[in-house]
Amino acid sequence: MRWEDGRRSENVEDRRGLPVSRKVMVGGGGIGVLLIALLGLFFGFDPGVIFQGGSSIQAPSAPQTQSPGHQPPAAVDDKSKHFVSVVLADTEDVWESVFSKAGRRYQPPKLVLFSQAAQSACGFAQSAMGPFYCPLDNKVYLDTSFFQEMRSRFGAQGDFAQAYVIAHEVGHHVQTLLGITQKVEERKRRAGPAEANNLSVRLELQADCLAGVWANQAHRTRQILEAGDIEEGLNAASAIGDDRIQKRTQGYIVPDAFTHGSSAQRVRWFRRGLESGDLGQCNTFNTNRL
Repeated sequence: MRWEDGRRSENVEDRRGLPVSRKVMVGGGGIGVLLIALLGLFFGFDPGVIFQGGSSIQAPSAPQTQSPGHQPPAAVDDKSKHFVSVVLADTEDVWESVFSKAGRRYQPPKLVLFSQAAQSACGFAQSAMGPFYCPLDNKVYLDTSFFQEMRSRFGAQGDFAQAYVIAHEVGHHVQTLLGITQKVEERKRRAGPAEANNLSVRLELQADCLAGVWANQAHRTRQILEAGDIEEGLNAASAIGDDRIQKRTQGYIVPDAFTHGSSAQRVRWFRRGLESGDLGQCNTFNTNRL
């Protein structure tokens, strides 16, 4: 993937190494929180959607101070941060253009880099939860050590596979700006468990499709894709399908418990956005065949 010479986004918030104040979630503990953490470990989890209905209490914490001689993490300009900021800038350019053509204004999300743990408006997050988007503060949260987890645990190699992760989470931001996330949450509150899972799957598959739309349009503008990149992205989409994760973790597959979609479904919708570059092709809520 060609990214080194790309524009860097100014919307990256580097919290790596900073102390974290913790919020205690009320009404969402026990097995549910454990399940959330386990699902999040296998990528793309959006705890913000689940935690919207809970309340939180700010636990007392010490003031965030720097030790003498400590270099602020924001001053660190490593390769991972460079890569993330370029991909984020590409998503900004693409979605600003798409929204502008529709007569709307795109408000880009902030992307928070953190190490081990971070506080979001959706609750306390840890690295094990994987990357996620919080609709309550319009921020994407990412511990870049997850990229190593992708390579070692999922066999998802390459820069474009990593860019797909970022673009998928930005896709959730696009859904929030369009009001899709809010409508889905309203429907889920009235639905039974099976229907609620189905709605979650459709939301996630749409985010995969939106990631594909980004890649298509970014390549048209800046020729970011190189030989093998598309295969890397499709492999990443396949590696984190619910069926493969369930098979690996529990030895059997329960389709009614899917929250993100099967490997085949994730590949299908990512490819659909990638090949069309058309937001209109990403309506996962108006089809019987996912």
